[in-house]
Amino acid sequence: MMSFFSIISLLVLLLSLSSAVISDGESFQKLPVPENRSGPEAFAFDSTGKGFYTGVSGGKILKYTPETGYVDFAQITESSNSSWCDGVTGTVLAGRCGRPAGIAFNEKTGDLYVADAPLGLHVVSPAGGLAVKITDSVDGKPFKFLDGLDVDPTTGVVYFTSFSSRFTPIQVLIALGLKDATGKLFKYDPSTKVVTVLMEGLSGSAGCAVSSDGSFVLVSQFTKSNIKRYWIKGPKAGSSEDFTNSVSNPDNIKRIGSTGNFWVASVVNKIVVPTNPSAVKVNSNGDVLQTIPLKDQFGDTLLSEVNEFDGSLYIGTLTGPFAGILKL
Repeated sequence: MMSFFSIISLLVLLLSLSSAVISDGESFQKLPVPENRSGPEAFAFDSTGKGFYTGVSGGKILKYTPETGYVDFAQITESSNSSWCDGVTGTVLAGRCGRPAGIAFNEKTGDLYVADAPLGLHVVSPAGGLAVKITDSVDGKPFKFLDGLDVDPTTGVVYFTSFSSRFTPIQVLIALGLKDATGKLFKYDPSTKVVTVLMEGLSGSAGCAVSSDGSFVLVSQFTKSNIKRYWIKGPKAGSSEDFTNSVSNPDNIKRIGSTGNFWVASVVNKIVVPTNPSAVKVNSNGDVLQTIPLKDQFGDTLLSEVNEFDGSLYIGTLTGPFAGILKL
């Protein structure tokens, strides 16, 4: 009998291989991640606009520019640079190496905030290097499985999610199979250094995104194929509502500048292998404006993020070996 750990490792390998079977076009570019790392899950862009940052397996955050390619920018733990963490796939050894999930810059300070899946909320200075842990618990309860993160562009407040408060990243299939609904939305205020729970009872809260005016934050529920809106300001402040049920198994959500629109990474989840990855654009009312199928570029794999910058979509996966850039 195969152990649960062996099954997870085999699944991760199959997903990585499936995402490598693609067809290239002039508008699509693959950027394979180096050193046998995998899973460029999310992207962030600094004020220079010359490249992107992404977290990968083994606990590293890489910086990419066309001139230099990928270079090491930061690491979650001291072990992230060790041979133990080179070549690990998915969440294998994540408790030792780290596994950066959601990342976003505070545009005013240049600090990079990181939701590391098993190891908690971190921040990296503009100079890079070893990340500083902000917290790995709230109200005395340890985080089990952090996922999405965004920074309010108007206040610098950090919003982040836990996929589950019961299961760890290596147990994600169990969480999905049981339709776990212990996910949460948190707020971290750098001025007070206090973490607050804003929403509970979420089902696979994979991603979050703050609106450009800071009035609300969207939270995806991967398991329920639902996106919630939590109001930060205005007459509905402190309340939440359904935003849309029109996006299948939504993962990360990213705002598109000040347009009021958002990109959502979407798949059709089949538990064993997610299928039909796509980029879905929605407006501030939750209406679907555009859907871009991405199966030809990525195969059947878990698409984790679609992030628009300077006329291109930067596309990440949970376990794939490359980051994708699609010119619009």
